[in-house]
Amino acid sequence: MTADLLIEEVARIAGRAVMEPRPFANGHGTDIYLADLRDGSGRVVIKRARQPEAALDVEGWMLTYLEERTDLPVPHVHCAEKSLLIMDYIRDTGRVTPGVETGAAGHLAKLHAIKGRQYGLERDTLIGPMRQPNVWSDDWVAFFRDYRLLYTARKGVEEGTLPYSVVKDIDRIAVSLDKWITKPAAPALIHGDLWGGNVMTGADTVNAFIDPAIYYADPEIELAFIALFSTFGERFFKRYHELSPIQPGFFEERKDVYALYPLLVHARLFGGPYIEKIEHIAQRLLG
Repeated sequence: MTADLLIEEVARIAGRAVMEPRPFANGHGTDIYLADLRDGSGRVVIKRARQPEAALDVEGWMLTYLEERTDLPVPHVHCAEKSLLIMDYIRDTGRVTPGVETGAAGHLAKLHAIKGRQYGLERDTLIGPMRQPNVWSDDWVAFFRDYRLLYTARKGVEEGTLPYSVVKDIDRIAVSLDKWITKPAAPALIHGDLWGGNVMTGADTVNAFIDPAIYYADPEIELAFIALFSTFGERFFKRYHELSPIQPGFFEERKDVYALYPLLVHARLFGGPYIEKIEHIAQRLLG
């Protein structure tokens, strides 16, 4: 799409006049542009879907949910349609400093203090480009088993992105899941996709969290995601523990169990090394 056509599309759908958009990045099935608002009031990121089945409206809904119900810093959404998402541009240094780590711990401990009545969410969401089913449930272990582990593994086999041996391992783990995890104190709101690329940083602060995959969960699944991808390090976990104590056994065992979900997601997307990590955890758990 030419710049002129994109400007016309933004004006027609979002009612916002923008200067000439500049290519900014590529996402999963999206083209991402940077543009200044013509009235001089700011700069926006424009995400435009390349496929008709895109669901950029879901990403916009999640960001708005966080903006309206939490203090977590997220970009403001100007427009959220299936094929077009427009939100504030957030500066990012790409550096994780000690201040960023401790600041992130404070933000996430506060987010996780927001409790729900059940696990799940009022609608399905996305993790990356993939559907993330949410069904309200009183049983966290069953929710994690059915709608995170088993659902994701079986979708991978259907797509041909995961070998059947992985599903067999996940099935065996699922049968005895309550051996490793139990019901948390209460469902907590989580960001859900905290790898480094989804954290926008300033000189020594977190400017924003982007691309959420929200639902109400055991907050330890968020911590496991952070540990798996080394999003933050020791300072983060030390400060988080001071604000919201991490229960014994997390680092020794539950961290790996919860890591299976993001590993399954990434294995569906990228294969190879993530499949090997799943197999390694399965071997350790199953003996």
